[in-house]
Amino acid sequence: MEPIDLRSDTVTKPTPAMRLAMAEAPVGDDVYGEDPTVNKLQSRVAELLGKEAGLFLPSGSMGNLIALYLVAGRGGEVLAHQDSHIIHYELASGAALAGCQILPVPGDRGILRPEALEGYVRGPIYYNARTKLVEVEDTGNLAGGTCYTDAELAAVQAWAASQGLPVHMDGARLWNASVAQGVSPGALAAHADTVTVCFSKGLGAPVGSVLAGSKAFIAEALRIRKMLGGGMRQAGILAAAALYALDHHLAPLAEDHLHARMLANALEAAGWAKVPVRPETNIVFAQTPGRNAAEVSARLADRGLRCSAMADRIRLVTHRDVTRAQTDYACRMIQELF
Repeated sequence: MEPIDLRSDTVTKPTPAMRLAMAEAPVGDDVYGEDPTVNKLQSRVAELLGKEAGLFLPSGSMGNLIALYLVAGRGGEVLAHQDSHIIHYELASGAALAGCQILPVPGDRGILRPEALEGYVRGPIYYNARTKLVEVEDTGNLAGGTCYTDAELAAVQAWAASQGLPVHMDGARLWNASVAQGVSPGALAAHADTVTVCFSKGLGAPVGSVLAGSKAFIAEALRIRKMLGGGMRQAGILAAAALYALDHHLAPLAEDHLHARMLANALEAAGWAKVPVRPETNIVFAQTPGRNAAEVSARLADRGLRCSAMADRIRLVTHRDVTRAQTDYACRMIQELF
């Protein structure tokens, strides 16, 4: 039996139908702006997110970096949740390449709140860095796939506006938040000036993200993409996978969310794990009190279930390449482990 791989939703593989769409995609030179499939994807995602324009990128990390580079810039500061991806998983690129620093702000469930943000804005003393940007992550990866409610996003947006600050949204899994809450991606993205969305996670495409914002912002983002080495030629082959995913892979995210709840129930019932945050989308974190998380992960791997170990907890991420039958089997394996 093939291992059940729940390390991440990035392990998904393109389906035969997606591969066919990629093979048949009309292409051109995207550095000249002449790839029709890339142009179609950029326009479609911008419309979905309620923004003026979009830019196809190799990764969401590049999209976040471009936003930091253009909005915060050298010597600027960014307010972000202490568990945010840009702090933990992007190699300090904000500091190394954009020249800004990121201040970690605490908050339950990975959610930023105005009362917490308030104390992190620098005063107007000449030797202080200038607060330039607020960043939100929806869904919150390290928080356990948690979603901002519309009211929570609106509160951050209103506070940021009162401070004269723009908002950037790391929406790598914004599609999951949209499906889980039954609201459009555009309704969530409306609370941010710039947004990145990813196609190579739950949507199952092999590569790619889109950064969306105003036409003026995207015109500058195009320059920085080239500076960072992200200019691509016949990229329509990749953009076609993202377009296919938007047509066929959004609604099935609800099944991934159900599978995550099944795994959480099995972990709680097993007795050796605790699930501090009930999964809202497709990410499950489980604490392993009295047991080493890495050893638990290795023991599960020996039985054909792959997950990630992070300090005192394990992470399981459901995705379209894991079926209901495999999820049932994984639940049994969890309950019988010790």
